[in-house]
Amino acid sequence: MQDFPSSPVARQQSVRLVVERLLRDRSVSRAEIARSTGLSKQTISEVMRELERDGWVYEDGQIQGTVGRSAVTYALRPDAAFVLGIDLGGTKLHVALADLQGVTVAESIEATAGDGGAAVVAQIGRMTDALLQRAGVSAQRLRGGVMGSPGIIEPASGGIVIAPNIAGLDSLDVRAALHARLGIDIAIENDVNLAAIGEHWRGNSRKARTFAFIALGTGIGMGIFANGHLIRGARGAAGEIAYLPLGGDPYDARGQRLGTLETAVGSAGIIERYTGLGGASGSTVRDVFDRLDTDEAARITIDEVGRVITTAILAVHSMLDPEIIIMGGSIGARPELKLRIDAHLGRCTREPVRIELSALGNRATLIGAIGSAIDHLHRALFGIGKDASPLALPFTASDVAA
Repeated sequence: MQDFPSSPVARQQSVRLVVERLLRDRSVSRAEIARSTGLSKQTISEVMRELERDGWVYEDGQIQGTVGRSAVTYALRPDAAFVLGIDLGGTKLHVALADLQGVTVAESIEATAGDGGAAVVAQIGRMTDALLQRAGVSAQRLRGGVMGSPGIIEPASGGIVIAPNIAGLDSLDVRAALHARLGIDIAIENDVNLAAIGEHWRGNSRKARTFAFIALGTGIGMGIFANGHLIRGARGAAGEIAYLPLGGDPYDARGQRLGTLETAVGSAGIIERYTGLGGASGSTVRDVFDRLDTDEAARITIDEVGRVITTAILAVHSMLDPEIIIMGGSIGARPELKLRIDAHLGRCTREPVRIELSALGNRATLIGAIGSAIDHLHRALFGIGKDASPLALPFTASDVAA
C-alpha cells in the first residue's frame, strides 16, 4: 500500500483516486476504497478527513463486516456545490440549477431576449439569481456551468463563431460576459453536441460508444460520438450536416446561409414543400403532421422529408458506422417520421442502422449541459481528467473533454 503522500501532486492523486471510487459506487467504506485504490489506511483516513472538513463527504451509513464488525460508509455530498445548465435557443432560454448528482433543484424557461447577445447575458444572470433564491442556495455554492448554444463553437477558445439565430451573440465574448455577471466560469458547447452528451448519460445511447444524435426542428444538426469520444472537428463544425449537399442544389446561393439539407427538411422547408403540393397556406409543421391521415399533400410532404433524411442517414452511416442513431428535436422525434425513415432504410440497405427516438425529448441539451458542468467541476476540484475511469463520472465525460 502507498504511504500518505507529502507532496501536493501526490496528495491530489490520492484525492482523485478516492473521489473516483466515491463517484462510481456512491456509498463505500474506507476498507473498500483501500482495496480498490491501493492506498494505505493512513492515506485514506487523511483524505477522508480533508474531504469531510471541506464539506464534500459525509458518513451515510454502515455495512456489516465479518464477525459482527461493522464499517462506516461514506458518500459525496450532493449539495456540497451546485452547477448551472443552460439551453440557449433562438426563441427559448432554459436555465436549471442542479446538485452534484445531476438532480435539478430549480429551473426556469423564458422567451429568449430579442435585443442581442448582451441582453441574453443579462437575462441569464437575472434568471440565475432567481433560481438561487428559489432553491435557497447561496451564490458561493454555485461553482460552474455549461451553456448549450446554436451555431459553431470554436474548440480552443469556446467562442461562438456563427450563431445566425441570435443577433450579436457571435460578436460578443460571451464567456467573459457571463463570468463578469455570474462570477463563475461558464463553458460553451454546441447545443446538439450537448444533446448527444445528455443521451449518452441518461438516454438511449448509454451503452453505445459510437453513435450519432440528429436534431431536426427549425434547423438540423448532429452530435457525434466515435469510440467514446465526442467529435468536434478542427474548427468546431463536425456534425454540421445542414450543409450536406442533399435535398437540393448545393450550388444554389440560397443554401449557403442555412445549408442545402436544412433548406430542404427544416421547418421552413417542410411548409414550403407542403404548400407547393397544394396544402393550406398558413399551416404549421404540427398541422402537417396532424393531417397525415386525411391530407394527401401532408402525406407526400412527410414521406419526401423522410426520404431526404434517410439519404443523410445513409451518408452518416457510411462514414461513421454507428451502433445507433438517435433522432431528436421537435420534428426529428416524431414517431410518424421515424416510421418513414425505417421504411426507406429497409429499401436501400441490407442491414439498416438502428434508429431510436430521443428518450430525453426537449431536455436533452439541458441534461447534457448539467452533466458536462458536473464533469468540469469534478476535474477542476479533484484533478479528475482524461485518465479517469469511464465509470467514475456521470458519463464518459473524460472522453467528452478530449
